[in-house]
Amino acid sequence: MTEPRAPGCPMSGATDSLTLRPERLTDSWSLTPRGALMQAQRYEDGRALLKDPALAQAGFLAKVAGNVQGAAHPPVLYMQGEEHVEMRRATARYFTPAAVNGYGPMIARLADDLIAELLRKGEMNVDDLSLRLAVQVASNVVGLTSSRLPGLERRIEAFVSGGLDSAPDAHNRLSPLRDTLMGGAVSLFFMLDVKPAIEARRRERQDDLISYLLDRDYSDQDILTECITYATAGMITTREFITLAAYQMLQRPDLRAEYVHSTEPARHAILHELLRLDPVVAMLYRRAEQDTVVNGQPLAAGTTFAINVQAANADPDVMGADAGSLCPHRTLPRGVPPQGLAFGDGPHRCPGAFLAIKESDMFLRRLLLWNDLTLVRHPSVGYNEIVKGYELRGLRVRLGTPTAQA
Repeated sequence: MTEPRAPGCPMSGATDSLTLRPERLTDSWSLTPRGALMQAQRYEDGRALLKDPALAQAGFLAKVAGNVQGAAHPPVLYMQGEEHVEMRRATARYFTPAAVNGYGPMIARLADDLIAELLRKGEMNVDDLSLRLAVQVASNVVGLTSSRLPGLERRIEAFVSGGLDSAPDAHNRLSPLRDTLMGGAVSLFFMLDVKPAIEARRRERQDDLISYLLDRDYSDQDILTECITYATAGMITTREFITLAAYQMLQRPDLRAEYVHSTEPARHAILHELLRLDPVVAMLYRRAEQDTVVNGQPLAAGTTFAINVQAANADPDVMGADAGSLCPHRTLPRGVPPQGLAFGDGPHRCPGAFLAIKESDMFLRRLLLWNDLTLVRHPSVGYNEIVKGYELRGLRVRLGTPTAQA
């Protein structure tokens, strides 16, 4: 049963999801035309589409990342076939459980510094803290550690918040001013963050993604497109999930207590369930390059699919009759991951899934175990149509007695 909502809380409806958008649902669970797209809401349909190697990526900044002048290699997110398999295999070493555990001391240090800052100031926004954590962690993995000026996280925000819609059927009307602003944001990111990192690694290789790309003779423009992809698909999405998980547990003292006093596997189960109900990327898009069949239904080449991840994750045929409720220990069919399709599936499944959960857990447990951590202000709930996910802003918390102005 859904718990009573606090006054002023944006959570509403009959489910435990904070970000559910009923207007995105179709009346039928079957593959159904919705405008120029075929929408999938059933879990099995969504998984079949994501696993199909004949379907190409469509959406999620495909046009923006593919239009960087001078770039010769598509980012790994948009690669297909053997080139994609080779790149995923070569870069997987940065995201294995062993590699992620190796990042543990770095993540712990960053999380401790952020909690210490909150303690000094007394009040801060969780979404600001989570942005800084997500950007710094991913920057270490990618190699964006030689910036000429501070403020990397704000420069990334600038080009992700450009107001575009990444749906393949969207009609974006960029004004000259907006086009200039977005181009300027990407240029600043390149000149202040990406270019210095490339120059540093040309002098001395390190164990990070940019060094690997240089070994593959990637140009500066190719590396820029890859960094844009990781900035949006890794940094921004992790920021939102940490904020959402913090808010959900601040709203539920029993869940918060269970979380902070549990083992790591049990904590991860709670985070996976929160992510199942509120996947950061709620819609994924694929395009059929040739005639194909999805769960027995023939579909023509050129068909573009919208996979409603949030709907698929609440499919009662897979998740159970209580699919819309929070239940971290639910029994699932064999082969169904606890987070559903929140990390995607198939060839383009998120490579940083384990890293995202690990860093979220390390920060959230450090934050939520403080008994005097209190909620000051509920977040506003908005949506980013580039990422096709939610944005939570202004989740303000108080910790201890402030010694300085926040």
